[in-house]
Amino acid sequence: MSAPHRAAVDYSVVIPTVGRPCLADCLASLGGSAGPEPREIVIVDDRPQPEPLREDLPLHVLGPLRERATVVQTGGRGPAGARNIGWQLVTAPWVAFLDDDVRVGARWREALARDLGEADPTVAGVQGVLDVPLPTGRRPTDWERNTAGLARAQWATADMAYRTEALKAVGGFDERFPRAFREDADLALRVLDDGWRIRRGNRLTTHPVRPAGRWVSLRTQRGNADDALMLRLHGPAWWRRAAAPRGRIRRHAAVTAAGLTALVSAAAGRRWAAALAGAGWLLGTAEFARARIAPGPRTREEVTTMLVTSALIPPLAVYHRLAGTLRHRAATPWEAGPGGGHDGGEHVGDRIGGGTA
Repeated sequence: MSAPHRAAVDYSVVIPTVGRPCLADCLASLGGSAGPEPREIVIVDDRPQPEPLREDLPLHVLGPLRERATVVQTGGRGPAGARNIGWQLVTAPWVAFLDDDVRVGARWREALARDLGEADPTVAGVQGVLDVPLPTGRRPTDWERNTAGLARAQWATADMAYRTEALKAVGGFDERFPRAFREDADLALRVLDDGWRIRRGNRLTTHPVRPAGRWVSLRTQRGNADDALMLRLHGPAWWRRAAAPRGRIRRHAAVTAAGLTALVSAAAGRRWAAALAGAGWLLGTAEFARARIAPGPRTREEVTTMLVTSALIPPLAVYHRLAGTLRHRAATPWEAGPGGGHDGGEHVGDRIGGGTA
């Protein structure tokens, strides 16, 4: 391969992880993929334990790429902080972010090199194509359908490559987003605002639906606080710019208000007002439950879970949205210091492995 072509496709890979078993499949698929090898692979172990650096990650499945892998421990900074530490360690002009629960295609490295080689100098990022396999022989569950939405999402860091130059220009990921939610859209909007372009590539990555408990939909309501931060930072048009579904927060607010009104009216002895408000709450909750049950498998467990969570989600969503609005009421645009973090300080943890970083 000629030097100019090699420079055009020179890239590194950053994979944040909390040590989930799926990391082995991710690394094995990367190691077995055909195409140019990455200059380095940085695996960011973001488990929160303050222990000495753990060496239980399955790096051996990388095969010949093992020599290029470096592990850095970050102590639970969250996905945004973990990725920031990872990209600050790489030396290549491009960094490809992968989540630890994806499996890249058999010719992913070759397709990535082609995606990056076709990017003109105005392109800061090239997004991969995500495939979310759903079960055959039955309808998908509510959780499976939600995960399948990643295939339509813009700028998902499950497989997203950025120029390191662009990441430095905007300060990387905003670490005030503590979950793997909205931090990718926030980064992309800031990159676009900085004058760059982002395009979709052709490389294919599979994102299996990871196992989750039956109450996972209650935990995901914390993301409403991140929506409040997005609104503060990017204004009400951010939904349209990011092509993100607006969700049901307004309906949830109405249903929650009806439920609270019913309780307060009943306590005050206003039976008719309580009955009317209660009917509104019941109708709103029933409509929400039906919308979630109808497309699903309709097993006894799934239906029961949907009924219970459909009553609990509206107040939880409203609580987290209000809490986020209060917490981020004075939030200012993300600014990076000289080292590429909000405080500009050195926050790279201990490392293991024989990488070139």
